[in-house]
Amino acid sequence: MCDFVSEVLRQIEEAADKIVTRFETVHQVSDLSDSSAGIDKLDAICMMLIVIGESLKNLDKITGGTLLPQYPEVNWKNAKGMRDIISHHYADINAEAVFYTCQDKIPQLLATIKKIRQELK
Repeated sequence: MCDFVSEVLRQIEEAADKIVTRFETVHQVSDLSDSSAGIDKLDAICMMLIVIGESLKNLDKITGGTLLPQYPEVNWKNAKGMRDIISHHYADINAEAVFYTCQDKIPQLLATIKKIRQELK
């Protein structure tokens, strides 16, 4: 089980790293919504948010929901819920919500995932 937990955490970290990289050139919400390139970036970021949410759900399954609550610095429920919103209501994606998630939430999530991986080594 530990190898699988480690692999899922690695996938989450990789997806969060991709979001950080893709978000580097985004300075305002309109950078994600006012051009074809921006919309492509929004799509790419949303795909990684789906990966993170799905992986977090899998992590809860394989750890019996015991790992993530040990790290309350991230709102895990919202992180998993973002996946559901994007997956089931994609046509209604709010670029502003994605912008603020990338700006305000992903850095903490990434730092926490790195911390968990380090502590599980």
